[in-house]
Amino acid sequence: MGLSFTPEMQVTLPEYLYGTERFKNINKLINFNKKWREEAYDQLRIILAKMKEFDASDMDIGGEGAQGKVWFRIFGNKGPRDDVPTYSEDEITAILLSILSDEQKVVLFKQKNVDFSLGLLFDGDKNSSRFRGDVYFENNNLVANFRRINQYLFPMESLGFPPAIVKKLNVKHEKSGLILITGITGAGKSCSLDSIVDMNNKSYQGHIVIIGNPIEYIHKSHNSIIRHREVGGDVLGFKDGAIQALRQDPDVIVVGEMRDSKTIATVLEVTDSGHKVFTTLHTSSAIESLHRIIGEFPSEEQDRVRMRLADCLSLVISQKLIPDTQGKLTLAKEILNVTSSVKAAIRNKNISEIYQMIMQGKKAGMATMEQDLLMLYKKEIISRDTALDYSNSRKVMARLLNC
Repeated sequence: MGLSFTPEMQVTLPEYLYGTERFKNINKLINFNKKWREEAYDQLRIILAKMKEFDASDMDIGGEGAQGKVWFRIFGNKGPRDDVPTYSEDEITAILLSILSDEQKVVLFKQKNVDFSLGLLFDGDKNSSRFRGDVYFENNNLVANFRRINQYLFPMESLGFPPAIVKKLNVKHEKSGLILITGITGAGKSCSLDSIVDMNNKSYQGHIVIIGNPIEYIHKSHNSIIRHREVGGDVLGFKDGAIQALRQDPDVIVVGEMRDSKTIATVLEVTDSGHKVFTTLHTSSAIESLHRIIGEFPSEEQDRVRMRLADCLSLVISQKLIPDTQGKLTLAKEILNVTSSVKAAIRNKNISEIYQMIMQGKKAGMATMEQDLLMLYKKEIISRDTALDYSNSRKVMARLLNC
């Protein structure tokens, strides 16, 4: 289908322009012609509305690999849709630039990447739909991924956490401590974290500060007052946001992600000051999370970090979204409840012993990924092959399945 102004735009653009210079010229054209920008913006709205219609979690557009098509991830599988228009690279550039502010374009052209959140109200909806966008360069093309943010929160009981773990997640019952939600990209970490924030928001009278990059779900204050601070717009970085939060009378601090040693050190310091802190980490197991945190620091600092981690860590939830027998996705999780024995193992450099503690820690609400997958298999929620494919240890999983 394309954009109506494409022929005129092509005539205006010199053929020899490519990369950033071409993008900047297209940006000048759509800024100069308001109707062009509005049409490009409306086209993006149509594509994002399709995400909701298809129940897609992600959408990719632009670049040679996409072949002019729009690709959607639906229940874990990603592919193009023939019932969505195709676009030229210049059209995609116009569409993506139409949604960005002048400040965001400066970041994009300088850093070759920009992250942002976006709220759109579609026809017939009472509440706006939110998306997380990532626009970036790929082989001298402008491309993007958009992730759809759930409009509705999952109730805590739907996540399947044992009562002992739900209690630890609730600031009403445990006022301090560091809680990690871990998993690879697309594992549902943000959804779980939002459900946990919602539980605390409704059950506790306090102050919750959320530092995100970007801010995804917008919580309405109930019993707690909630502040949303977006990195880049409201605060310079996760580290700055966490330090500043200490002067804002918080009960709960949510740090969207621990990406580097400086942020990790700050999160440990903030938790050590007596606050309840939630954050995420890109790791696939509880044990890997501990190694990752300690390993981010130089060897001469690791003993100090290990001691501080043992003092303040309360809970590690490592999760995956996996295909179920109905063709949809279900949550599988590993839970490490940091008991006194676990703390001692961290201090004494015996992290390898903790996996066995998780296996034997059912009374404390613990479970390995393999134990949780076995439970899902026994309930006929997932297949045997899925249990094996998504386990952290195929050998352990096979042994459990054959018991």
